Amino acid sequence: MEHFVVQKYLNNPLLIENLKFDLRLYVLLAGVDPLRIFLYNDGLARFCTSEYEPVTKSNIKNLTMHLTNYAINKFSKKFVFNTSETQMDIGHKRNIKFILQYLKDKGSNIKLL
Repeated sequence: MEHFVVQKYLNNPLLIENLKFDLRLYVLLAGVDPLRIFLYNDGLARFCTSEYEPVTKSNIKNLTMHLTNYAINKFSKKFVFNTSETQMDIGHKRNIKFILQYLKDKGSNIKLL
């Protein structure tokens, strides 16, 4: 049996610290008629451990550059665990509040609650 990881590839991704990242958001679908959805007020941002370069034939197999999966990146020698409860800007796994603050600091029109 072979195992595969599949995700839509973005050719021009938003980068933070020159790293690709994804967001893991937690949603509860409480009903469909009427539609009731609850979004948890926190989530995770998972970062690659190798700096991003546009995909080429020579780097396509560099999984730690192109895939944000924790299961892949946690084995990288570059992976940094964040053990601080107060610093949100370190490590390859950060909370969603860091991303929102980062975007706000860069000039995005985001209202932080």
